[in-house]
Amino acid sequence: MDSFFTNKSSSSSSSSSSSSSLCFLIILLVINLTTTTITIHASNLCRDSCGGIPINYPFGIDDGCGSPYYRHMLVCSDYGKLDLRTPSGRYPVLSISYTDPHILLTDPFMWNCQDGDNFRPTRPFSLDTSTHFSLSSQNDYLFFNCSEENVIIEPKPIFCERFPDRCDSSCDSSSYLCRHLPECSSGLHKSSCCSYYPKATESLRLMLKYCASYTSIYWRNTGTSPPYDQVAEYGIRVDFDIPVTTRCLQCQDMTKGGGACGFDTATQNFMCLCPKGNATTSCKDHEISKHGKAGVIAGTVTGVAAAGAVGIGAGVWYMRKVRAKAPVTCGVQSNENRLF
Repeated sequence: MDSFFTNKSSSSSSSSSSSSSLCFLIILLVINLTTTTITIHASNLCRDSCGGIPINYPFGIDDGCGSPYYRHMLVCSDYGKLDLRTPSGRYPVLSISYTDPHILLTDPFMWNCQDGDNFRPTRPFSLDTSTHFSLSSQNDYLFFNCSEENVIIEPKPIFCERFPDRCDSSCDSSSYLCRHLPECSSGLHKSSCCSYYPKATESLRLMLKYCASYTSIYWRNTGTSPPYDQVAEYGIRVDFDIPVTTRCLQCQDMTKGGGACGFDTATQNFMCLCPKGNATTSCKDHEISKHGKAGVIAGTVTGVAAAGAVGIGAGVWYMRKVRAKAPVTCGVQSNENRLF
C-alpha cells in the first residue's frame, strides 16, 4: 500500500515537472517567433515594387512608407495587381513615371474599341481635390451619342469663329481623335462622337448625363528629348507632386545609411526607416536605438499576432497529444482554472 502511494506521488511529481518544462518551451517558442517577425518586418519595411511596377518615394504600399500625402492611395493585391484608390473607385495602374511625375491608369468602365456602338453603363472618373493628384492636360475626352438638345455639338473651329465667348463649352464633332479613333479608326458605325475637355468632375458628370458613354485618351511621348513624338492611347494620365524635404534627402543619402523615407502612422511625423530601427534624420543617427522596430507599420502588429497564434496553436496540439499520458496545465491546476 505504501508502495502504491509512493509510486503515485513520484508519477505526479514527474508529470508536474514535464508540464512546467512544456509550458516554458511554448513561451520561448512564441517569444522567438514574435521577435523574428518584428526583425523581418523592420529589415524589409517598405516593398519597392508591385507587379513589376516600381514603388518609390513619395508612394508606399505599406502603411508608414513614403509621404503621408499619398497614404492609402496605392493598393497592391496579393496577386501583384496595383490599383489607385479615388473617390469614384479603384483603377488598375499601368505604369508610374518618377522623372516626368505621372501615373497611367486604365478604367474598365470606359468605352473601348470592342464595345463599338454598344455602350455599357459607365461612371465618371474623379480625383479628390485635397490630394496632390491632378488630371493631366495631356488627356483628351471623347463623348458618344450626346443629346444635341442639351450639349453644344459643333465643329470647334467654325463654332469658335461665330461664338468666341462660348468656344470652351462646345463639344468638337470634327476633332482629329473622333476621325481617327486609336486602335480602331472605324470603331463607330451609327454613333456620333465629339471631343471635350471637362474642367472639373462636375462638368464630366453633367456631360455623361446627356451622353451614352465616354472614354479618355492620353498622349504618350515616344521620344527621349523634345520635340517628342506622341502616340494616342486609351487611359487616364494623372500627374502628381513629389514633396522634397531636407530630412528625406538626408535619409536616402547612401553615405548616411541609405534609409527609406516614411512616417509615424500615429502622428504622421517624418521617420527614416532603417534595417536596425527608425530615426528622425538618417540611418547613422546616434539616437536610432531609441526608436523601436515595431509600431511604424500597422502590418507588423498583424505579423506578430499571427506568429503568436502559430506558436500557441502548436503548443495546444502537442499538449492534447500527450494528454492521455499525463494531465498538462500551465500554472497551478484546480477545478476553476483547469485548461483541459
